[in-house]
Amino acid sequence: MSDNDELDRQEARSANSVLHNGIRVLRSFSVDEPALGVTEIARRVDLHKSTVSRLLNQLEQLDLVLRDPESGRFRLGLGLIGIAGPLLANLDVRRVAYPSLERLTERTGETSALVVWSGHESVSVEQVPSPKLVKHTTPIGTRYTTAASSSVQVFLAELPEGRARELLERGLVRSERRDDAEVSGYLERLAAVRSSGVAINAGETHVEEVGISAPVRDHRGHLVAALLLSAPSFRVSEQLRDQLAGVVRETAAEISTRLGAPGCDGDGPPHP
Repeated sequence: MSDNDELDRQEARSANSVLHNGIRVLRSFSVDEPALGVTEIARRVDLHKSTVSRLLNQLEQLDLVLRDPESGRFRLGLGLIGIAGPLLANLDVRRVAYPSLERLTERTGETSALVVWSGHESVSVEQVPSPKLVKHTTPIGTRYTTAASSSVQVFLAELPEGRARELLERGLVRSERRDDAEVSGYLERLAAVRSSGVAINAGETHVEEVGISAPVRDHRGHLVAALLLSAPSFRVSEQLRDQLAGVVRETAAEISTRLGAPGCDGDGPPHP
């Protein structure tokens, strides 16, 4: 065997080791413990802290992990969604929702999308674009991070008030103001979203766009996604906006019913 062959073998072993350890680091996170420090990860994967730190730096550059600048702890990054794109196509909620998205776009002529929650922002995982020349699209991977975003309102309305307040006050969910009066007023708005089963963003994040969202629930009644309809503001009068809100709520209830959610009739939150 030549020296070049041996060198190739060594490089392959080294690459395999890095890849293997990187996957072990990613697998150390869990639903119950989504945020971990370097020391905790090193203990779980049985590697030296310096090795884990180098791996995390590389994974962070690839958007596979995200470091909280305040705590120094890491979370899984949204770059994993891009890698898991083919798998996401087979997720039950996406598969079940897609025909309803198509019907919603056909019925309204506007872009419909399905978004999920990542802990402090909503992320688009499916969309059916409007057939019209002028439209607003939400391609897979689009992130919504502002408090006024209709999908963000849907997810925050589901959280305990203390957690929603924390996300706002820490700026993890972006808002123009974070003083007590502003936060309290926003929490009242979330209560209205819970009551009505629909959230509206009437040009608050972008003057040219209207967004309308409603919750999608699974067989346990848990919020698993939000349905989002996006349209140019010039096409949506206040009266039409209210009509579209009803259609979005009905469609979200339809998807929820197909997922086995109890008591979804499209007229508001699911019945107990």
